[in-house]
This record gives sequence, structure tokens and C-alpha cells, in this order.
Amino acid sequence: MSKVYAVANQKGGVAKTTTVHALGAALASLGDRVLLVDLDPQACLTYSTGTDPDALERSVHDCFVRDVPAQDVVLKVGDLVLLPASIDLAGSELFLLGKTGREFALKKVLAPIRDDYDVVLLDCPPSLGVLTIGALTAADAVIIPMQCEALSERGVQQLVETINDVREFTNPNLQTKGIIATMFDGRTLEGRRVLDNVAAKTGLVVLEPPVRRSVRFAEAPTAGRSIVEHAPRHAGADAYRRLAQTLREDR
Repeated sequence: MSKVYAVANQKGGVAKTTTVHALGAALASLGDRVLLVDLDPQACLTYSTGTDPDALERSVHDCFVRDVPAQDVVLKVGDLVLLPASIDLAGSELFLLGKTGREFALKKVLAPIRDDYDVVLLDCPPSLGVLTIGALTAADAVIIPMQCEALSERGVQQLVETINDVREFTNPNLQTKGIIATMFDGRTLEGRRVLDNVAAKTGLVVLEPPVRRSVRFAEAPTAGRSIVEHAPRHAGADAYRRLAQTLREDR
């Protein structure tokens, strides 16, 4: 049976998309069938796989608004499968706000194809809106990428409150896999202080190893590849491979 992870943090710029793409590529290299789902209207994950969001005939928006089956929308991108996004997804949020059971819309979209994959990774938008709530409702577990700075610390506490609400109302079995420290700089005391403080306050597990800051992460999307493919010997690629192995131990 597949495992669905929502990769979420309402703060932007904390490497959610990088984490989804890199973990997906690492898991695929280990033999897993992996589906990536882009839930951000900015479509950064879609772009990062080498897919032009503006040239798509269909996207996940069509699944939400026109009931197009996800199987008719997914794309093969290297060793991965992608349910892509486009700017139209911004309209999906408005559409879903007026629908009964909107929290379950993504779960319904994924149900017919979920078990075609070993792992499904949901790239959530930088907000706690209806698309993120839908992802948390559809997921088995949450992964929280976090840049180790004070504003991220505050954001994670807000996300934990939302996760608790989702457990109460739409997904009582939702687990929190843990925090991934992204853009980590071990040379500063502040980074480690924030990480330790968040773990203590929320009770969340910090997944090892941290992913250290590097310009190689910025280069990879331009090449249409993850860091794991773009710079396979880089320390960041190795970190995500080790994190992927941790996820595999879940199953």
C-alpha cells in the first residue's frame, strides 16, 4: 500500500519544492514508484522537473474543477510521475471554497491512482488555505521543511495547530513524520538553537541529516532536475538520499 506525504510549511522559501523533488528522485533511484503532486499555483515543482506550466493542456486544476481523472493528467518525467500545476490552480482555491466537502477534494482525486505508486509526495503551497488543508486531509503523514531562523520557528508552531485541527475534523490518522532542517548553516549557533527550540516546543522529531545551504540547489531547477540528479556527489544530494532511506523504513 502506498504512503502519502504532505510536505508543508506556510512560510515560503523554506525548500518545500526542493525537498519534494529531491526525495522523490532519491526514492525512485531506490526502486520506488513515485508520484509528485504540485499543489502550488506558482507551479515551481512542475517547472523544476523540466515541464513548462504555461504549455500544459491539463493540470491538477482540471481534476478539481472539471473532474478530469488524474490518470489523464499525470506526466512521466524521468523516473518520476508528476501531477502538474499551472497558474489556473489559483482558481481552484476559489472554486473549492464554495464546495461541500472541499477538504476531501484531493483525496478523491488521488483515490483511483494512489495504489499505482509506492510513495506520493504532495508539494503544498506557502499558505494554510484550502489546498494545504486538502493535502493534509489526503496524507498519511506530514514532513515539515524548516529553515532554521526565528520566523520559521513561529510558522511551524502555527502549522502544528493546523495539523491538530485536521486530525480533529478530517483526518484523525494523520501523523507528523518530522522536521527537515533546510538551508542549514551549522557554523551559526542560531540555526541549532532554533532547531532545538522547535523540537522542544512542539515535540516534533528532527529528521537527520540536516540539508546544508549550497548554491547547487539553485542551479538544479534550471536544468530541470533535482539535486540528486544534477549533483549526485554533492553533500545535499547525499542528505536527501539518507532522508529518503528514513522514509522507506516507514513502510
